[in-house]
Amino acid sequence: MKRQRHKLKSKKKPSDAAPAPAQPAKRPIGRRDFLGNTLIYTLGIGAVAGGGWYFGNMISASARETDLSTIGNGIPAIVQIHDPSCPTCTALQREAREAVCSLDDEKVQFLVANLNTEEGRRLATRHRVGKITLLLFDGEGNMRNVLAGPNSAENLKPVFASHAARYAQK
Repeated sequence: MKRQRHKLKSKKKPSDAAPAPAQPAKRPIGRRDFLGNTLIYTLGIGAVAGGGWYFGNMISASARETDLSTIGNGIPAIVQIHDPSCPTCTALQREAREAVCSLDDEKVQFLVANLNTEEGRRLATRHRVGKITLLLFDGEGNMRNVLAGPNSAENLKPVFASHAARYAQK
């Protein structure tokens, strides 16, 4: 069977095209429009500034939590051995933070030993523990207790309060 050639369709000439629709006339910006836009821009700037402040505080809190050199500084420490890619570790971190924040006047620090860092791996290896683990240190840096596995804030609160009261510097 022989191939047949198809004729190319001719393009329409610009003069054949329909005229463009007329643009509606722009109305002048009134007082109400100006105030509405001002409010929107003010709220937007406030949201950006507030978000920056919130994330800035989160980053500085995160930096304090990962400074494992503060173990043994006279304040009892609770250190979580943490793998950021582990959802169970993230859940334990949320519960442990809630339990630590619920302590009234007890002085205790919450730290995170990230297993993706050399310092975090070294601490876990030294104490022979894996992820999803909480290590409780006294103010001198001696490990006093190990809590392995997932746990709830309700279970952790009395343990943390007892640890803080027992090992706090007088």
